[in-house]
Amino acid sequence: MPFSLVKACINPVVKTLCCKPYYGHPRGCPNHGKRKGCPPHSIMLYDIFDTELRMYAIWNVFDFAKHCARMRKLHPSWSRRQIECCLYWQPRARAQLRREVEIFHEYLPGYTVVMNPESLGVDVTTTMLQIGQKLEWPPITKTYQVALAGVRNENTSNRSRI
Repeated sequence: MPFSLVKACINPVVKTLCCKPYYGHPRGCPNHGKRKGCPPHSIMLYDIFDTELRMYAIWNVFDFAKHCARMRKLHPSWSRRQIECCLYWQPRARAQLRREVEIFHEYLPGYTVVMNPESLGVDVTTTMLQIGQKLEWPPITKTYQVALAGVRNENTSNRSRI
């Protein structure tokens, strides 16, 4: 079962990665400043969860190499960038993560889950290393989608901003 106790590695600098330029997006992620829950308007994880209590990472592993091989076969004239484009694999991978969250809730109901921990200042790569899961950057054979589950911090007034 892909969930495990973790101590989230919180680093506010992680939220600035959204502004890092990448191919086709010279100003970084197009959701930055526009999507609810995205930086710079997002809050920190400790504003949502009591980080002193149990926290779980929930994840899925998506077979990126298999996806790319399938896309190469379906579209032999496509470039590597087209084959690896996240628009073609992320919806399926995110659906897998949502199923893992449902399974998690069957075992441990009552936990609050955040699906975008990076936007809350969590260094997901370092957090996952604690439990022996090494994320590939950039992905070559597999990709991970990671959610965090914890106990809601009752002292926050920012609940609607998750």
